[in-house]
Amino acid sequence: MRVVRQISAAVGLSLLVSGCALLGGSKPLDTFELTTPAIEAQTRGRSYRQILIAEPSALKALDGQNIVISPAPGNIQYLKGAQWADRLPKIVQARLADTFQRSGQFRGVGRPGEGLAIDYQVVIEVRSFQINVQGTSTAEVELFVRLLNDRNGVIRSEKVFAATAPVAGAGNSGYVAALDAAFGQAAIEIVEWTAKLL
Repeated sequence: MRVVRQISAAVGLSLLVSGCALLGGSKPLDTFELTTPAIEAQTRGRSYRQILIAEPSALKALDGQNIVISPAPGNIQYLKGAQWADRLPKIVQARLADTFQRSGQFRGVGRPGEGLAIDYQVVIEVRSFQINVQGTSTAEVELFVRLLNDRNGVIRSEKVFAATAPVAGAGNSGYVAALDAAFGQAAIEIVEWTAKLL
């Protein structure tokens, strides 16, 4: 019985030590967010529509916290040691909503569950959100956007917004800064396009 207790204690101690090694041995991932692009607030020509920014759809490779890089056409990998702070579609939704709000062009801007009486939905598909590392490293963002009349389900208009930005900095932060710049360009163009239509 004593031998059994000693073996059990030894096994338990080895599991505890290996557990500590797992907890302390791995380096934490660099975690990144997108920023809301600077957009000049305007009240003249303001729309009296209230809009909802739906959570974007995306293929599985883009619907998570991994940051995508492409070393060759049709080939994707994930940036080592880095991740988004949340699922990419959730971050894109939040930053787009911020951009619409800061523009001052709409009476109300919300996300699902916030209780607004909605006139139009901004429905987004994330088609590309990656760093191309073929030759010169470049961030590439492509968002397909539909304006959907929430009252009758009719699509008012739809358009593809594509933007690129060169990778200027070094390391993971340089890659993410380029993605942030490309996203900012696309976000501003989406807001301006929507304001003209509504």
